[in-house]
Amino acid sequence: MNKFFNAFHSPLGAHSSFTLGCKGKSGGLGLEMGGPACEDIYIGIENIDNKNYKLFPFYAGDVDESYRYDHDSDSSAVKESIISSFNDSEIIREFNTGYDKWTAEDISFNIFSAPVVAPDPITSSSDEQKFAYCPAVIVEFTVDNSKSSKNRRAFFGYAPKNSTDSLNIMHNLPEGYKGIARGRNTGIFTDEKLAIASQGFSAEGILSETILENYNFGLGPAGLLIFDVEAGKKKTFNISVAFFRDGIVTSGEDTSYWYTKFFKSISEVAIYSLYKFEDYKSLALNIAKEFDAPHLNDAQKFQLAHSIRSYFGSTQLLNWDNYPFWVVNEGEYRMMNTFDLTVDQLFFELQQNPWTVKNELDMFVSRYSYTDKLHFPGEDNIHEGGLSFTHDMGRENHISRAQFSTYEQFGLTGCFSHMTHEQLINWVLCGAAYYNKTDDKRWLLRNLSIFNMCFKSMLNRDNPDPSKRNGIMGLDSSRTLKGAEITTYDSLDQSLGQSRNNVYMAVKSWASYLALADILDGEDSSLALEQAKKAADTISGFLNKDGYIPAIMGENCDSKIIPAIEGLIFPHYFGMENVLNEDGIYGNLIKSLKTHLNTVLKKGICLYDDNGWKLSSSADNSWLSKIYLCQYVAREIMGVK
Repeated sequence: MNKFFNAFHSPLGAHSSFTLGCKGKSGGLGLEMGGPACEDIYIGIENIDNKNYKLFPFYAGDVDESYRYDHDSDSSAVKESIISSFNDSEIIREFNTGYDKWTAEDISFNIFSAPVVAPDPITSSSDEQKFAYCPAVIVEFTVDNSKSSKNRRAFFGYAPKNSTDSLNIMHNLPEGYKGIARGRNTGIFTDEKLAIASQGFSAEGILSETILENYNFGLGPAGLLIFDVEAGKKKTFNISVAFFRDGIVTSGEDTSYWYTKFFKSISEVAIYSLYKFEDYKSLALNIAKEFDAPHLNDAQKFQLAHSIRSYFGSTQLLNWDNYPFWVVNEGEYRMMNTFDLTVDQLFFELQQNPWTVKNELDMFVSRYSYTDKLHFPGEDNIHEGGLSFTHDMGRENHISRAQFSTYEQFGLTGCFSHMTHEQLINWVLCGAAYYNKTDDKRWLLRNLSIFNMCFKSMLNRDNPDPSKRNGIMGLDSSRTLKGAEITTYDSLDQSLGQSRNNVYMAVKSWASYLALADILDGEDSSLALEQAKKAADTISGFLNKDGYIPAIMGENCDSKIIPAIEGLIFPHYFGMENVLNEDGIYGNLIKSLKTHLNTVLKKGICLYDDNGWKLSSSADNSWLSKIYLCQYVAREIMGVK
């Protein structure tokens, strides 16, 4: 496998990442970005036989910024460079969930990723929170000079970009600490008292400098922490890659980072993380063991490590009027708490930190819920609607207005339309999963009326006439005007894009009715079971003679989709194995879905030529998060090898 791939190394709740792995100017210290910072990262060592230096290949080539100032100098003059990159064959990488170790010749560095669990700010101690939410990544930097007869120099640094703030040496640190930082936001620090913090026009310029005071050159856009290692010695240095943003960080509503309750500057962050270095390292090594699941193959372990790291890098814990506001940003789009992603990462969050699910659900109720009217296709919005929830809570640090997302527009039938029904059942399923995992009776009691309102809203979206209900969505929201709702699969075609009569949505609705029947009492519980039975009968009734259920049932859509089975994950998670039994009350549904999956899981339909899973037979776009869910359902529930 190619060892040069980017990976996130991210503190929890800080929406930041020390990204590294691809060659060139492709990683760096990114704060609140939709991708890597694309900065030069300089990590290297003096050659054993001369005064030149070898570096890991995480820089684009040294450009001497002095030519911008000195117009009389000859920028075209060719100088023999004193720096070069290690050959690919000299570099070894060990990558997993807890650490990312790089080795070449006599130098190595290990980036640790910890912690995994986010403590509840309401119930945990200040010490627990300070440790978990410290916005820093620790690096162990080792130089083996034991076989050399001369002292050698090693270094670790960067050239920041994308900022109005300059790089500076941190001269106001306590004795024994050294650091370089871009303004108040990103920086690299060490507690090695003999290290030298240096600054210059280029890494090569710094390494060529012979006058000590010139390391403090304030115009220099490049900075290095320099470590000198004696002949015959092997030394390890602790490094903190720190992030910090103080004050108000969002628009729309005023919030700040929760970690600013414990840290007042990037220097405090770095010093604390270095003080706790061994604790973080130990935790990261344990994490590496925890997620090294023996039943997963190497490809699955690789993707699991990336998924967890990407999740961490997308998280923000914000302080909203002294109350925690948990946000997971949608990758490069940076939409805040996209609900149809919340329902996918639900299982990881409930395993690691269930309070974050409760926090998200409560925010959807208090600020991002609304009521609507309904219409049949092309008709007027004259039918009673009900409660539902928005697609997201904002974008790029802007908290959107109450009752509205940043994504959804009115009057559409495709991408950017409303996801009213999907977000409605997402709240039901997430809420039921949270209660199932935590047995939080106080939360359930407080939200019983919300579950009841969701139930009534689902009934209305089936059919205004109770005698005509079939258990699945048949009406669209007035927020589409006379248009149509879409699903989370917004960039695919009608097969997974249209919400109404969609088999993917229908099975999730069936699961939602089962969840509601378990939560509600009396007549409502009985009616929810009745709706679940209707949904199951409707879905299985559309299994055709060719052995599949059309993606859009009853609307002349011949597409075939794998996610018809996705909704089975929820009763499985709730422990309702009886409803997944082929001989049980929903046996026809389960058998129909198994037949469907066996029919579509073929090359030319829902398999690519290399056996990769293709979500829809009519759309060439596949998303790993959904494929993983469906593969789990197929393997664990449906017995597919």
